[in-house]
Amino acid sequence: MKRKIGFLTTLMVFGSTCAAFAQGAASGDVKSSAVSFFLYSAIAAGLAVAIAAHGCGIGQGMAVKGAVEGIARNPESSGKVTVTMLIGLAMIESLTIYALVVSLILIYANPVSKLIQTFVGLSK
Repeated sequence: MKRKIGFLTTLMVFGSTCAAFAQGAASGDVKSSAVSFFLYSAIAAGLAVAIAAHGCGIGQGMAVKGAVEGIARNPESSGKVTVTMLIGLAMIESLTIYALVVSLILIYANPVSKLIQTFVGLSK
C-alpha cells in the first residue's frame, strides 16, 4: 500500500510539471514558463523535505523503541545501547539534512533554470 501511494504521489508531481511546461510552451510566454518552473521546483523541494522528515521520524522512533526494549531486557547494557542508539540517530538525522540541502539547491541555485533561460533567450 505504501509503495502504491508513493508511486501515485510521484506520478502526480511529474504530471503536474509536464502540464505546466506544456502550457507555457503553447502560450508562447517564456517568462510564465520560467516562473512556473521555479514554482514547481519549490513545490518539489517542499515535498522532498516533508517526505524525508517523515521517513526519518519513523526511523528514529523505531530506533528508540528498539533501544528501550533492549535496555528493558538487559539493564546492564544500557551504556553501550545508548551510545549506539545516539550514533544511529545522528546518522538518520543526517539524511534529513541532506534532503534539505538538495532542496535548497533546487530553489536557490538551480542550474537547470539558468539553462532554460539561456535556451529561451531570457539572459540577453
